[in-house]
Order: sequence, then structure tokens, then C-alpha cells
Amino acid sequence: MDKTPGTRQLKVARELQRDLAEIIRSKGMAAFGGAMVTVSEVRISPDLSIAKVFVSIFPSGKQSQVMQLLEENKKAIRGELGRKVASQLRIVPEIDFYLDSSLDYAEHIDELLRK
Repeated sequence: MDKTPGTRQLKVARELQRDLAEIIRSKGMAAFGGAMVTVSEVRISPDLSIAKVFVSIFPSGKQSQVMQLLEENKKAIRGELGRKVASQLRIVPEIDFYLDSSLDYAEHIDELLRK
């Protein structure tokens, strides 16, 4: 069985990424303790009920604080998302936040290359 996401899945994931990025940006950096939060990727389950939201956080020292804030505000963020996607989706997917560590990884590789 093929595990590649379908066209609808990819379209919905892109739309959710755009909407979530806008919601987080509208809250401002102050809401996240001065950290910059970027929605780097959204993966959605085949039935469109669960969205894995990958965020990168700068500076990386504030990652745990920001992840906690995102987790605490998950319901409110999902509510705002629901208002944005109400016309396109029947159900608003559950949101799970994950830390995208690719920036840290790239930084680490960069450091190693400079040595």
C-alpha cells in the first residue's frame, strides 16, 4: 500500500500551513517570549483529522518555553483555524505541535564545517 500523501492531503496541508503561520504571526513575538516562530511544515492524516504541525523557533534557547505556550494555546489556535477553514473543511483537524530541529541541525553542520 502506498503511503504517499494524496493531492487533497497535500493541498489541505499547504493551506493549513499558510493559515497557521498567519495565526501565529498575528499573535506577535511578544506572545512567545520574544521568540520567532515559523511553521515549517504541516503533515495531515489521510482522513484529514490530525495535523502534525512542525515549527522552528529562534533563538533555540526558547524552544521549550515556546512549545509549552503552543501546547497551552492549542485549543484557541485550533478555534481560529476553524474560522479560517470553515468553508473548505467539514472538520477542523486536531493539532499536534512538533519541534522542527532542521535549523539546529543545519547550524550544527555549519559549525562543524567551520572547524
